[in-house]
Amino acid sequence: MLLDTDTKNCSEPLKSKGSIDRRFSVAPMLDWTTRDYRVFARTLTQNTLLYTEMVTTGAILQGDNPERFLRYDECEHPIALQLGGSDAVALAKCAKIAETFNYDEVNLNVGCPSDRVQNSLIGACLMAYPDKVVDILKAMQDATSIPVTIKHRIGLDDQQEYSILRDFVGTVAETGISTFIVHARNAILQGLSPKENREIPPLKYDYVYQLKKDFPSLEIIINGGIKTIDESVSHLAHVDGVMMGREAYNNPWILSEVDSKIYHSEPCVNDRFEALERFVPYVEDQLAKGERLMHLTRHILGIFHGLPGGKQFRRYLSENGHKTDAKIDILLEAIELVRKQTTKHTCT
Repeated sequence: MLLDTDTKNCSEPLKSKGSIDRRFSVAPMLDWTTRDYRVFARTLTQNTLLYTEMVTTGAILQGDNPERFLRYDECEHPIALQLGGSDAVALAKCAKIAETFNYDEVNLNVGCPSDRVQNSLIGACLMAYPDKVVDILKAMQDATSIPVTIKHRIGLDDQQEYSILRDFVGTVAETGISTFIVHARNAILQGLSPKENREIPPLKYDYVYQLKKDFPSLEIIINGGIKTIDESVSHLAHVDGVMMGREAYNNPWILSEVDSKIYHSEPCVNDRFEALERFVPYVEDQLAKGERLMHLTRHILGIFHGLPGGKQFRRYLSENGHKTDAKIDILLEAIELVRKQTTKHTCT
């Protein structure tokens, strides 16, 4: 069952083949930007470009059930598949597969700093091998007609010079790649965890702004530490697009501002309850297919962030959603707890 999108300007899923509006996107986040999260996000914003979690070439080409990494609901358009890998032939095959699955974009991960992916020459460590990145991107573009993009850091370890970033982008741009998503921090390959790599290296937004000045014909998307839609609007004065990460997951209601503030269109929903009501049919459908309630509701725990009843909502789902026999009633009861709190505070 597809998400019921018969609400306001969300009546039809956006199909963006050939021309993607990347003014705002949600970053690919491992274990977080799953299909369940993306479907819920689509109740809040129709225009935002959504990314899958990073999927490695091995999972697609050698796994027992590669379709489980590639399936999505039609309501998720526009949607991009992020790939992790370093073998040009394998990445080209996966780019072609992305096209057969009707993804709107395929993205190469050159930004993940974790030890696990470094051992396979995946992620940020590829920035040290620009010629290899060039070969990969050429092969991917030759294999598919959908847009191929790259996500990367501003540098590695103790590299501080802007010229290193500029030269990397200039070299890669010679492949014909025109969209660069830039996480405005260095990746520290040794000594920091992935979480620390998202927090400790200083943000250098000015480096990303300068890229747009030096390469005006390229589409430059900024990423890293962005927490509000108003911040996003400010960045858009300097670059072509904004990618938001953790904040869009931990406080998903923030996405309800995107369509009006960034795309200047009518918002998808009026309140959080309406968004959840639109998500319920999808949850019911997945439960009927054998999915566990906790796997679905873990992505919506932050929807009432900062509001009366928000803690009760999270606690009720956390305590009851994990049960093997948990049904849709658990979610409906959790929503009702917040509704009662909202009514109580309105009346007092």
